Amino acid sequence: MTRLTRLRLSAGAALLAMGAAPAPVPPSPINAAMTGDLVPTHDPVMIKEGDTFYVYATGRDKASGRHIIARTSKDLIHWTAQGGLFPDIPEWAKKAIPGTDGMWAPDVHFLNGQYYLYYAVSTFGSNRSAIGLFTSPTLDPASPYYQWTDRGLVVMSTPEDDFNAIDANHFIDRDGKHWLALGSFWSGIKLFALNPATGKLRAPDEKPFSIARRLAPAGAAAPIEAPFLFSHGGYYYLLASYDYCCKGVNSTYYTVVGRSKDIRGPYLGEDGSRMMDGQGTVILKADLRETQRFRGPGHPAFLSDRGTDYIIYHAYDKEHGGAPTLRISPIHWTANGWPRAAL
Repeated sequence: MTRLTRLRLSAGAALLAMGAAPAPVPPSPINAAMTGDLVPTHDPVMIKEGDTFYVYATGRDKASGRHIIARTSKDLIHWTAQGGLFPDIPEWAKKAIPGTDGMWAPDVHFLNGQYYLYYAVSTFGSNRSAIGLFTSPTLDPASPYYQWTDRGLVVMSTPEDDFNAIDANHFIDRDGKHWLALGSFWSGIKLFALNPATGKLRAPDEKPFSIARRLAPAGAAAPIEAPFLFSHGGYYYLLASYDYCCKGVNSTYYTVVGRSKDIRGPYLGEDGSRMMDGQGTVILKADLRETQRFRGPGHPAFLSDRGTDYIIYHAYDKEHGGAPTLRISPIHWTANGWPRAAL
């Protein structure tokens, strides 16, 4: 989740530059039916353990003060708040990032018999940021085995770096290699190789790969963030959000997708446009028309469950003061292997 408020770009102009948006698909029956504790949801990620879906998101539970907000559902329709996960920011993170007051943009996966939860700490408008890691044998707070263990620092960025270490996403490629995609603004989205035994960097001095960026004039902001990788039909797909979140109904966020045969890229849109050139194919379009309710859909995640693929994201609800709201859309695949999603 970006904390920058610099030069605002026009999402509409960006969409025109990228070509026409994909043909619409029918409205999502999930979004139309969802009820319960959907607000506030910023930067959601979803995972399933047993018969329960868990969504984790940026934020702090009002009742307990705990960081990383949790909610659960059995059917993707009825959602129940479960409070926050962590009572405090780890001490190492407070020392590494002075002034940080929150834990952002969780990412969760099941690996090596544990659930790995990555998160970011940062301060407003700075790339002095860090990605940390917690693990737990289960996600169920009622289980006697439930226990989040702090595994410490994964990767950090400073003002001397050209990237921003937030918005992490873990991915395992078809060769079993582990990767961490991350980034917000600066020079864009980076891909780091991980040690599969620890979930941390394979080699701290190893340079990351650049896999997506926005092009902007010197001194201007380059709004791109929230990478998420998944695979389908022999391709790797990269989701990323362009333009600005966090402005309520004035948010211009939208989400694009590109694909590649190589995890390191290049990631190309359906028309062959390059995500390293700030392009790609729009999958969640910024909702800027005044008659429409949800605005700025972005910070996507992906989950496949029992033969159905879903994109999970947040959008800002015009009818409820621009509240960031959980949204889930089934993905429909075209004959040539491109994902489509309804708002």
